[in-house]
Amino acid sequence: MARVAMRTPKVETGWSDAVRNRDAFEAEALASVDSLYRTALRLVRAPSDAEDLVQETYLKAFRAADRFEPGTNLRAWLFTILYNTARNRLRDQARDAVTVDDEAVERAADRLAADSAVETPETALLRETLTPELQAAVDALPDQFRQTVWLRDVEEFTYAEIAGMLNVPIGTVMSRLSRGRRMLFERLKEQPSLVGDR
Repeated sequence: MARVAMRTPKVETGWSDAVRNRDAFEAEALASVDSLYRTALRLVRAPSDAEDLVQETYLKAFRAADRFEPGTNLRAWLFTILYNTARNRLRDQARDAVTVDDEAVERAADRLAADSAVETPETALLRETLTPELQAAVDALPDQFRQTVWLRDVEEFTYAEIAGMLNVPIGTVMSRLSRGRRMLFERLKEQPSLVGDR
């Protein structure tokens, strides 16, 4: 019985210390809200997006409060969360921005089917795909992107094969392919016959 009585006050003291530490953490964290908002506004340039970014930053900070080491720079920790959250949002928005016009793909496939009575699908695709406009757009890409797009989309190599040929990691191949395709699309979107009507 004596053991239980000795432990109980220690647990209560630890709990009240945790509450005091949590309250101190929250007070100190909330003192930085204005500077976090100003920085968020500079990053995203829209007041409502800046408010959302600060709110998400505080949500992440309060959820991870038990991992914060007292005595370290809380403000720097909050700004790190803010910058990482903004970077993740920007990356996610960049992924979402790439769209495919299914109707344009279908029209191109229908055109290929109508034009290719005796050709194989591969030769028809290459013939139709490599129009002078498209070839010029591919040639205008920076070398690293042009090589990657060409090897993947025309030569149909796997990511691993391209990585071996270019002596770069597979992730770099995937990144270059994504960016190269996006650049190619941007160059071609002024030519409605190649990307479809919008």
